[in-house]
Amino acid sequence: MTKQQKIGVILAQVGTPEAPTKQALKPYLRAFLSDERIIDSPRWMWLPILHAIVLQRRPAKIAKHFEEIWTDKGSPLLSTSLAQVNGVQKRLGSKFVVKLGFAYAEPSMNTAMQELHEAGITRVITIPMFPQYSTTTTASVYDEIMHHALGRQKRRGKPIKKYSPALRFVEPFYDDPAYIDVLANNIKQQIKKLAHAPDKILLSYHGIPKSYVDEGDPYPEHCETTTKLLVKKLGWKKDQYKMTYQSRFGRAEWLQPYTQIELPNLASQGIKRPLIIAPGFTTDCLETIHELGIEGAELYAEGGGTEKNLMTLKCLNEDPKFLDYLAKKVSAHAGGW
Repeated sequence: MTKQQKIGVILAQVGTPEAPTKQALKPYLRAFLSDERIIDSPRWMWLPILHAIVLQRRPAKIAKHFEEIWTDKGSPLLSTSLAQVNGVQKRLGSKFVVKLGFAYAEPSMNTAMQELHEAGITRVITIPMFPQYSTTTTASVYDEIMHHALGRQKRRGKPIKKYSPALRFVEPFYDDPAYIDVLANNIKQQIKKLAHAPDKILLSYHGIPKSYVDEGDPYPEHCETTTKLLVKKLGWKKDQYKMTYQSRFGRAEWLQPYTQIELPNLASQGIKRPLIIAPGFTTDCLETIHELGIEGAELYAEGGGTEKNLMTLKCLNEDPKFLDYLAKKVSAHAGGW
């Protein structure tokens, strides 16, 4: 089989800093928060705030959070994502070349696309690793892949490539019955291993500004659909769970209810052993490990609960059935190639 016959695959994520330091966080946050998909305020208004205030204060604070979750393998998101890449590669075999691509960090989409180009690959399938579509995640991946595939560093920049590969994208899988089966079975197995049965479950999704939804982002609809299908599959009753949104940034109104507000209220509602699940994430990262696990326990305790009683589940990560699912999605999208 010649190199030209192989198919490139990119597992796409937002990204993570190279180190848990202020110095490493600053360029990562600069790239992330400069993207108009993430912050769509007028550039003349937002960029001065970003550089004069946000990038002077936020990197040091977030670096401390990363320090608390950093492992011997480095960033949890990076190490787990690489393991997912290896798992999908093994399942797909030699016809495919699987790479990891971050939107705002290394290994970047540009690096992944360049490596595939150097390998003579002219057909590429990208999987945004977000079950639900959002302009802040899925569309950001689309932008990055398209820019680098077309050889443009900027949207209006002069193309630096004269040949671009054929591209296919795996669509959001928030309502795919096969994905819901994998997610439900994973959750069921993890709950069985808990020391105590939860008396309330928060299904926490990453939030986005409400204005984005008003302008057409279908994200909350996708989240609600995932929740509906998931709880039906698991047989949960309405009083067993609540759907919330986390990670609010800035003063604008975001999707509600807010996870950070719900957590302190649980104890007053008589909830002794709450559990948080993050169905909007496929790979554990700062938002799931620190924000939900560490900060979540602190918030629950602030409301009168026992900090150690707050439980969280891991994301799908390297679940073999999830890797099987990803490989099957790629194979299906490679039809005709």
